[in-house]
Amino acid sequence: MSDLPLESVLLLCWRDTGHPQGGGSEAYLQRIGAQLADSGVRVTLRTAHYPGAARRETVDGVEIQRVGGRHSVYVWAGLAMAAAVIGLGPLRHVRPDVVVDTQNGLPFLARLVYGRRVVVLVHHCHREQWPVAGRVMSRIGWFVESWLSPRVHRHNQYVTVSLPSARDLTLLGVDADRVAIVRNGLDAAPGATLTPARSTTPRVVVLSRLVPHKQIEDALGAVARLRSRIPGLHLDVLGDGWWADRLVDHAALLGISDAVTFHGHVDDHTKHAVLQRSWVNVLPSRKEGWGLAVVEAAQHGVPTIGYRASGGLVDSVVDGVTGLLVDDYQGLVDGLDRLLCDAVLREQLGAKAQVRSGEFSWQQSAAAMRQVLETVHSGGVVSGVI
Repeated sequence: MSDLPLESVLLLCWRDTGHPQGGGSEAYLQRIGAQLADSGVRVTLRTAHYPGAARRETVDGVEIQRVGGRHSVYVWAGLAMAAAVIGLGPLRHVRPDVVVDTQNGLPFLARLVYGRRVVVLVHHCHREQWPVAGRVMSRIGWFVESWLSPRVHRHNQYVTVSLPSARDLTLLGVDADRVAIVRNGLDAAPGATLTPARSTTPRVVVLSRLVPHKQIEDALGAVARLRSRIPGLHLDVLGDGWWADRLVDHAALLGISDAVTFHGHVDDHTKHAVLQRSWVNVLPSRKEGWGLAVVEAAQHGVPTIGYRASGGLVDSVVDGVTGLLVDDYQGLVDGLDRLLCDAVLREQLGAKAQVRSGEFSWQQSAAAMRQVLETVHSGGVVSGVI
């Protein structure tokens, strides 16, 4: 650990937790940033602006600057970082000891300004997600993520959230000795403030951003196939995103609109109330860095079923112990059928998932991240699970 005090950290991310399409990676950065701020570190988050958001505000001790949109956020952040070097612009007073460049497919390339002080945070690689960006953008994006970024950042520290994501980075050419794993934390569930008991009728929940690679259609399809033999089966979809209308239409096409509730973006109390009523959490995503929804559901004794090939779920779900991992859509349908019909198995998996959820906290995650940042501040690198 460094003898140099960590006084200021700059976080770069294309969205924050208030963004309509914000998800687990944004929550990760905000929660860890809040813990660092609480310990006396000045934490600044540079991110995109969105309708209704303040240009500047402080949330949980994190000073947030919002400028630019989905793509221009990278341009404006780059200009602000460059201007700060000569004492100009909105970042001129930040003077970070370490910069965390969150690569959600594309990095901010902060390394060009701050050199080895930059830590590259990658939740997962986006190979499977780039096609939705269109033919040209997908090729550019994958080139940047798979070839350009590993070379530009070859002397920088990397941080990711799971062992599978760390393996994916090394396959792209990132030096394994520079990849540290800082797993997600977990907010305490409201507990006594919640009144709903477990539903007496089968309820399945999906907690996710509504975007194509999350493959919510698979959950809808599974409910459509099982509802005739499992009376009262209902699906709660928590979350929002630009794919939402397509999913509503898909549910109608399957003839299950009456068996699905699209809740949209909800507050934490509502989220935990729905989870507490649920029997099974379905996470049919094509790719996950970790799967924060897994441990959030686990807090309420709800096991998760998802795809083994998603990557991160291999780390967050202990197959056959805290949930089930399957290899394809038919496996998802069969596994969900098994969980809904076998109360003993479901309760055993849920109980073990709940016990394991106690191993995670944002305090632990922030302490691990601080260890990485202090090591970088002192000129070193760290690897492995922190």
